[in-house]
Amino acid sequence: MKNRSGEKIKLASIDELLGVVNEESAMEIEISNIHPFKNHPFKVLDDEKMQDLVESVKINGVLTPVLLRMDENEDYEMVSGHRRMHAAQLAGLTTIPAIVRELSDDDAIVAMVDANIQREELLPSEKAFAYKMKLDAMKRQGIRTDLTCVQNEHKSGKKSRELLGEQVGISSVQVTRYIRLTELIPELLDLVDNKKLQFTVAVDISYIDKEVQGWIYEYICDTGFIKPKQIAALRNQLNDGPINQIQMLSIFNNCVMAKKVSRSLTFSEKKLTKYFPDDYTAKDMEQVIESLLEKWMQEQSC
Repeated sequence: MKNRSGEKIKLASIDELLGVVNEESAMEIEISNIHPFKNHPFKVLDDEKMQDLVESVKINGVLTPVLLRMDENEDYEMVSGHRRMHAAQLAGLTTIPAIVRELSDDDAIVAMVDANIQREELLPSEKAFAYKMKLDAMKRQGIRTDLTCVQNEHKSGKKSRELLGEQVGISSVQVTRYIRLTELIPELLDLVDNKKLQFTVAVDISYIDKEVQGWIYEYICDTGFIKPKQIAALRNQLNDGPINQIQMLSIFNNCVMAKKVSRSLTFSEKKLTKYFPDDYTAKDMEQVIESLLEKWMQEQSC
């Protein structure tokens, strides 16, 4: 609806967008007294974007306060603002503006993930561990159990996985696939991040024992590839029992054995007509050639 003539439009403040209540105010906190969030899943990289942020901090300072909480040891724990704090350190600052909020462990996890999850450049590994952390927190916050329902379910009636999918804009199935990546060994997960291992193949590998995952990683390093049909064949074999590395290599090699080369042979009309009368049709010539070849094959077998 259009606003009435002369009526002022109220825009949300930065604090409101960040979820900062009116009673909260920023204070300068010594950076040396702040430690990162436990198991923080998002990487803080010294890339070009970080350098741009450092230059901005040098000129303008840290414009948006970071969000902290007091942990069980009464130390400051970073909830949201790891990149800003890193930029402040690189810029030579010793303090940073911060909001200190009282948060439970699960509330802090949700706030930490929500503050970072919408970034476009997130790696698959970052999404994987972030989704897992938030999903576990949501289950603990909204679990409902009774005699007829033992699945994790939110008070709204939706499962936590469905709610998380809606919040991040993907299906609950895709949420599950991302979380499966947390079952990969670090070396394989790095390949996914570097786009050297297909996402769907990585999900399939995640169901395999980690020792065998190590063999798979060695195979990829040696050959430069792994194909979906190789992993499918391996998983089928593993359903029948454990295998060793030599057996795995045999399975992989059988899946990629060179196909029989397709051979085509063509005779031009000019080449054939010199062997046949002018009144022979193409069909006539074909029949003669086939009969001669059959006779030749019989002679070869004798």
